[in-house]
Order: sequence, then C-alpha cells, then structure tokens
Amino acid sequence: MPKRFVVATSRFSDLPRFPAGLELAEALTEAARRLHETPTPDSTLETAVRLAVDLVPGADHAGISVVERDDRRSTLAWTDEVVRAAEEDGGAGSGTGRRPYWHRLWTAPVAEVEDSENGEGDGALAGLGLRSVLSLRLRADRRRLTVLTAYARKPRAFDETALRIGRLFTAHVGIALDSATVREQLTEAMRTRDLIGQATGILMERMDIDAAGAFDSLVRASQRENVKLRDLARRIVDPHGTTP
Repeated sequence: MPKRFVVATSRFSDLPRFPAGLELAEALTEAARRLHETPTPDSTLETAVRLAVDLVPGADHAGISVVERDDRRSTLAWTDEVVRAAEEDGGAGSGTGRRPYWHRLWTAPVAEVEDSENGEGDGALAGLGLRSVLSLRLRADRRRLTVLTAYARKPRAFDETALRIGRLFTAHVGIALDSATVREQLTEAMRTRDLIGQATGILMERMDIDAAGAFDSLVRASQRENVKLRDLARRIVDPHGTTP
C-alpha cells in the first residue's frame, strides 16, 4: 500500500483542506474495510497498528496504549518489541514514567516529538533509536486516554501530510473500535443469557421449583458469595470447568 499520495482537495471533520487524491482515498477505504472486518476490539487494535505503519508517511513502528491520569500506562497493541520498550519507559516495564508529549493529548488531539535527541523527547526514546514521534488521541475521558503513536527512526519524519493522514486514520480506528466493542458486548450478553437459562433449568430440576424461584435462588447465591451471576451460572452448568 503506497505511503505517498497524489493530491487533490477535500474536507474531513474539523481538519483544514487536505490532500486526498485517488490513491489516498483507496488506501483509507481499504484500511476501513480491514478494520471493520476484525471480530474483537483486540484484533481491531492489532490491525490498526499494522495499518498505521503502512499508511502514515514516515512511520516505522506503531503502538496503541492507554494512559491514566496518574501516568500509569499499558500498551494494548504494538508492531514490534521496540514499541513496548518505548511505551513501558524504555524497557523499565513499570508503566508509570512520564512521557511529556503524551500529556499534551489531554487538551489536544495530537502531540509530536520532532527529534528525541534535541531535548524535546527523552533519553529512553533516543536510546532505542526512535527519533520522531507522532501521537494521536483515539479516545479520551476524565480518567484515561487511548493513544495511537507512530514512531520513526529518522528525526523530523512526520510532516503535515503525515499528521493529517494520521488524524483521518484514527477517526476510522475509533469508529471500528466502537463497532467491535458493541459486537463483543452483544455476543457476551447472548452467551450470558443462555448460560443463566441453563443454570436456571438445572436448579428447577434439582430443587423442584419453578423458573422464577430458580432464578431468585441464583441471584441470592450470587449476592451471598459475591460472585458475578454469569460466573455462578457457569459453575452450575459446568462444575468441573471443562468448557471455556
């Protein structure tokens, strides 16, 4: 998939006039298709980081992380281990160190480091051979950020075109991630309903009570043992834990 595009003009969301030639339009359409084909949020994230390297001009690596207000971080998807090292404090693994440019994302959709060796990044990035950073906000609320970050081995690797393509791409990722999350929740709800129905049936037969009494018994046991209803139902249906 090409990373440099023939230019024309278009508009998207709040972005300024943007080069969007046929090659770019086709690339983004294909990326959106591949994102929406993913069956789970995890697979959406994994696909997104691979596509980010293909689409964003200058990108050599990419990762998606969650950043908490207290600076705790966890990396959700990555293209290679250098990304995990970069996002987990240069290999320290604590996930609690600061990335100053990420803090800008609480108030802005994009944060950049043009050259980590010029004091605007940090020594850990430069030590990993990562000179340029382009971080884009995927989701944000009062407690946490979800961030897509592209990394490059060259300084000043991300120009205005990379920034705008990155913002277009993250919009697609966000929509696909929301869709995958809803699908997963609906699937889990159906599985939970079936599981609770099976457990209720077992209790009806075992205790010689009707459906309402069996369900009430299940709810009371869940509250008494402080166990989620679905987990308790799973224990009744599969006491030996032979099914996932």
